[in-house]
Amino acid sequence: MHFTTPRVVVAGLSGDSGKTLVALGIAAALKARGVEVSPFKKGPDYIDAAWLGAATGRAGRNLDTYLQGPEALGQVLSRGAHADLALIEGNRGLFDGLDAEGTHSTAELAKRIGAPVVLVVDVTKATRTVAALVLGCRALDPEVPLAGVVLNNVATARQERVIRGALEGAGAPPVLGAVPRVSEDPLPGRHLGLVTAAEHPGTREAIAAAARLVEAHVDLDALLEIAGTATPVELSVRERPARGTPVCIGVLRDEAFSFYYPENLEALEELGAELVTFSALAGDALPDVDAVYIGGGFPELYAARLAANRELRDSLQAAVDGGMPVYAECGGLMYLAKELVAEGVSHPMAGVLDLVVEQRRRPHGHGYAEGVVDRANPFFASGTRLRGHEFHYSRPRGGEGLSGSVVSLTRGTGLGDGRDGLAHDRVWASYLHLHALGTPSWAPALVDLARTHRGERRERPEVSAACG
Repeated sequence: MHFTTPRVVVAGLSGDSGKTLVALGIAAALKARGVEVSPFKKGPDYIDAAWLGAATGRAGRNLDTYLQGPEALGQVLSRGAHADLALIEGNRGLFDGLDAEGTHSTAELAKRIGAPVVLVVDVTKATRTVAALVLGCRALDPEVPLAGVVLNNVATARQERVIRGALEGAGAPPVLGAVPRVSEDPLPGRHLGLVTAAEHPGTREAIAAAARLVEAHVDLDALLEIAGTATPVELSVRERPARGTPVCIGVLRDEAFSFYYPENLEALEELGAELVTFSALAGDALPDVDAVYIGGGFPELYAARLAANRELRDSLQAAVDGGMPVYAECGGLMYLAKELVAEGVSHPMAGVLDLVVEQRRRPHGHGYAEGVVDRANPFFASGTRLRGHEFHYSRPRGGEGLSGSVVSLTRGTGLGDGRDGLAHDRVWASYLHLHALGTPSWAPALVDLARTHRGERRERPEVSAACG
């Protein structure tokens, strides 16, 4: 596929440089102008991608060269082809990757997809040194198309004037804007980053505030001109699979469980699955489905409310006993446990796994993870290599839960002691978040198990037919 959509990467010198605020403001301000923006987040982060999606009214997608091979990366990017602009927010610092060479960094992604880079620089208590930082980025890798700079946290008009003069005098890329220091960040944070767009009661107000800030202080016309200089690239895109016999898969999705890559849900639908969303927090019962998918999120913040929905907990346990397939990641694993201990209080969970999970005050696993399936399970063949990411403060209490683990980790923490992935009946639960396009066997496995269970259910006259 010949990809010619204008595109730009909004990068930073480090985490917390302000690139999320700037990217969000750009997305919302351009949408208000009638520009169709397709938003992307570099890296595996669900939260920033969801905020960008909320700002544009389109699915926020992730571009990650570690989780996605070239074909999968092209598949994700191609889904933003029918837009006026592809806006990609970077992660961490521009050159930060897995190693000293910056493997899988934002810079490497920008080169791979032919996208010019706008660098957001936090200028707190600095003036001419900003020029050294920007020129240093250009000198470190001249192949990175560094095309513009946005100054962030500008304190005074004099500071802005001096920095602009220093950058211009040094021949640095042009300054596209200077965002002033604000007394209150409109984007709310907590232990795993921002509060999710699904949870925050003032999501629309926060997005509007970011848009006003960028509209007033960033030259959006110049940014669009820069995006138009993006190099056309050839994307390797595989054909979408043929749909099979319809099945119904329940997706537990609410404020406690909101971490789902759009491509994971789309991959299930492409194979013939009808997705039914239900909420543990709204008091929903388990819908009439052939399988269940539980993503990550923040069950520790809603533990008491999750425990209060006993009907769902009991019906999920009964469904598993009856052969229902369940796939759970991170927060989903926590919900399937026997107990979740948060703030020192134990809350009963679904009890599908003989496991007590305890929420800690410090991260237990954070970053990319990789492992090999080394024991039999219904989802992945032995020898399958899984690449994903993890970010969790919880862990099994007292080393419990390793019995029955089916993945030997070569990178990451997982359940502990180099293990992850619990397989029980037709249940898979792990701390590993997988991307469907980077793990192409994932969606077919879940859908095939759902079809098997659907056939079994139809043989029992007392069970009603599921949707589809």
